[in-house]
Amino acid sequence: MKIRQALLSLSNKNHALDFAKGLIAHGVKLLSTGGTAAMLRDAGIEVTEVSDYTGFPEMLDGRVKTLHPKVHGGILARRDVSEHLATIEEHGIPAIDLVCVNLYPFRETIARAGVTLAEAIENIDIGGPAMVRSAAKNYSGVAVVTDPEDYPALLSEMAANDGALSLETRFALARKAFVHTARYDSAIANWLTSLDEGEQPQPFPGHLQLAFDRVETLRYGENPHQQAAFYRDPGPTPGSIANYRQLQGKELSYNNIADADAAWECVKTFDTPACVIIKHANPCGVAVSGNLLTAYEKAFQTDSTSAFGGIIAFNR
Repeated sequence: MKIRQALLSLSNKNHALDFAKGLIAHGVKLLSTGGTAAMLRDAGIEVTEVSDYTGFPEMLDGRVKTLHPKVHGGILARRDVSEHLATIEEHGIPAIDLVCVNLYPFRETIARAGVTLAEAIENIDIGGPAMVRSAAKNYSGVAVVTDPEDYPALLSEMAANDGALSLETRFALARKAFVHTARYDSAIANWLTSLDEGEQPQPFPGHLQLAFDRVETLRYGENPHQQAAFYRDPGPTPGSIANYRQLQGKELSYNNIADADAAWECVKTFDTPACVIIKHANPCGVAVSGNLLTAYEKAFQTDSTSAFGGIIAFNR
C-alpha cells in the first residue's frame, strides 16, 4: 500500500524531523497538530495543521484536537469496501494512510516527586490513543507508528517499494500499537487506583495491571508434558536473570530457568570467588575459594551424583 498522506502528532519528537523529511521525499502530504506542526514548519517542512484541515480550531486547552470525522473517517474507512470509499468521497474526507503518534508522557509525569492528581490527569492522552487504535484496527489500509525506533526501517521499506508499506509490516505495527495503548492505560489505572483519600499514591494499587514480553518459548514446563514460555518485565530488575541471554545450546526448559535463577541469586551474594550448583531447586553444592576452579571442585564434591544435569553458577 502506497503512503500518500500521513498524520503526525508527537509528544516525543526524537528523530521526527528526519522521518518527516523522509516521508516528504516520497511525496507524502503531512498533517500535524499544534506543537508538532510548528516544529515542522520551523524546519522548512510543508505541513497542514489539523485545525486547518478540519476547519475546527484546537479547543478546551488542547483537549480536543483530532477528535473529528475528517480525521477518523480518513483513518477508519476500509479501502476494500466501496461504500466506505464513496462515503468519505461524498463528505470530502481524504484517506489518511499513515498515523504517527506517541502519547502524552503520563508515566514520566507521575514519576516526578510531588506530582498532583490534576497534573497527572492533564497528561492522560485522549485523542492520541483514539487515533492509534483507529489506525491499528484498520491496518489493512493504514500504517500506525508509535515508536521512533521504527522510523528508519519504515523509510527504508518505502524507498525499496516506491513509497509503499507491506501488509505484513502494517500488521506488525498494529500489534505493537495495541500493546502500546494497553500498557499506557494500565499505567493510568495502576496509578489512579493507588491514590488514598488525600490523593497521594500508595505502594499497592487497588487494581494491578501487569505487562510482560515473551523472551522465548521453552522446551517444556515443570514436567515434560507441559508447555511453558519465559516472559520478562519491560523494565527488569538490574542484576536479575531476566537481563541475561543464552549464548549457545538447545532451548531451555522451565526447570532450567528456575534453577538458573536460584543459582544466580545464591552465588551473587558472595564477595569472594564462589560456585553454586543447583538441581531441581535444591543446592547440590555451594563453595567459596581463592579462585573459581577450586570453588567449583569443592561445590561438586559436596554431592557429585545430584549435580548431574544441574545448573552451575559463578560470581566472576
